[in-house]
Amino acid sequence: MTARSWRQGFFSPLSLFALTIACTLAFPLFYVGYSAFSAKGAVWQRLWSTRIPELLFNTVTLAIGVGATTLIIGVALAWFVTRYDFWGRRVWEWAIVLPLAIPSYVLAYIYTYLLETGGFIEQGWQWMMGAEARIFSPYSFGGAWLVMTLNTFPYIYLLARAALQNVNLSFEEAAQALGATRWQTLTRVSLPLIRPSLVAGLFLVTLYVVSDFGAVSLLRFQTFTYAIYQQMTSRYDYAAASILSLLLVVFAFLFLIAERWFRQRSRFFQTGGHIRMKSPKPCGMLPTLLLTAFMLMVFGAAFGIPVFLLIHWTWAAWNVGEMGSGFLSYIWNSAMLSGTAASIAIVVGTPLAFLASRYPTRFNLLYLQGAYTGYVLPGPVAALALLTLFTQNLPFLYGTALVLILAYLIHFLPAGLQAMESAIQQVNPNIEEAARSLGRHALSSFWQVTFPLVRGGFIVAWILMFLQAMKELPATLLLRPVGFDTLSVRIWLEASEELYQLAAPPALLIILITLPVVLLLTKKNWQTT
Repeated sequence: MTARSWRQGFFSPLSLFALTIACTLAFPLFYVGYSAFSAKGAVWQRLWSTRIPELLFNTVTLAIGVGATTLIIGVALAWFVTRYDFWGRRVWEWAIVLPLAIPSYVLAYIYTYLLETGGFIEQGWQWMMGAEARIFSPYSFGGAWLVMTLNTFPYIYLLARAALQNVNLSFEEAAQALGATRWQTLTRVSLPLIRPSLVAGLFLVTLYVVSDFGAVSLLRFQTFTYAIYQQMTSRYDYAAASILSLLLVVFAFLFLIAERWFRQRSRFFQTGGHIRMKSPKPCGMLPTLLLTAFMLMVFGAAFGIPVFLLIHWTWAAWNVGEMGSGFLSYIWNSAMLSGTAASIAIVVGTPLAFLASRYPTRFNLLYLQGAYTGYVLPGPVAALALLTLFTQNLPFLYGTALVLILAYLIHFLPAGLQAMESAIQQVNPNIEEAARSLGRHALSSFWQVTFPLVRGGFIVAWILMFLQAMKELPATLLLRPVGFDTLSVRIWLEASEELYQLAAPPALLIILITLPVVLLLTKKNWQTT
């Protein structure tokens, strides 16, 4: 590339627009870093001597505990549905994924009811172990661990199932021919072959756990996200919140780097052109009963019982007239905000995806990576940056829906960008060049030729961003206009007061809206290697 063409590319209107978008989306990350390092030394010293050790211990142990448990449950479920043929196996294959439709804060408020003193679970435990037997409180490490495990194990299951379905049978047969037992074949051959997928699943689970706010706040378990929210809303100490945010972002980046390094060292390739798949082994009566009981227990705890309670409470709320006109306004607010944010994200994300796909220069790829920084920013962190920016520099905009939509863009555009970039890369650039040779300018060529071909991918991107915005909680709590409640906010507010019937209708509605997309995941062959 000559110096002239480089300057023309860098200063083109499209590149400047992409640069502006990337800087805007990366702003919270830079702001948090600047604010944290400009804080007084006394603030750092106070946090290190009081809060940080506890928060670091709680966050790390919760991530390790949930990761270990989800690994065991997810791999076991994937192994059973891919290796054994038992009654109902086809149904369990997709039913096990349904817990992904339940937001973590909804599951948390369900389990504050089930695990309370004298509640349903404790009564059952006392029936088995005696009247003096007690279970752990929902407001403890055990409560947070249980809720996060039930909410995230499908990530491991999906990736492990896809990987196991693609393992070449020849490797397992060779191990058994050399005298390995079934257990040795599993632990020394099958699991090492799917290790990259398991690492990717653990990364998703860990990132979800350390950035989650809704569940840990309802369960009052002190992690970084909950502490950041408390510093912002109770003590109004934005310097301390910035320091905690920086540590949380560093933690997320370190794990991201470690995950990439580990996956690079764990790549496996098929050595032959033909892959022999293993057929599921038919099960007898007793194994079928045991496997069905295990599936039923996991599914009931993660999806069946919570949804049953939500339907029961919603019906009760309907009968006593507690679902007034306010419920419709919450639906409208959620749909309007999420729809607007997803639509704007498509508009601003298109130049980034197009430039990175068609002109993958160093700068265009840098713009795209800048936009992806929002992916590792937990909701409270991005909200903190925007809250400080608008209250100190643009106070007339603070408390408007514009700030909230900007927070959604920062946090959810990366999810849409992946689908948009992938769709554009599948279109042959020669088609666009042919249109230009016939007299079409660049914008007309994209709109009339490229867009019809990538429309499906863009619709998927819009739906993904819309659904994630519908469920978003921490940024909406902190940045929403006064009196402007959404479905997620109402769930959190009512659940915080233990008003289960009032929280149930919006929770059930969010699950019903999310279910179709979750079911689509069961049709997608997840392969991360």
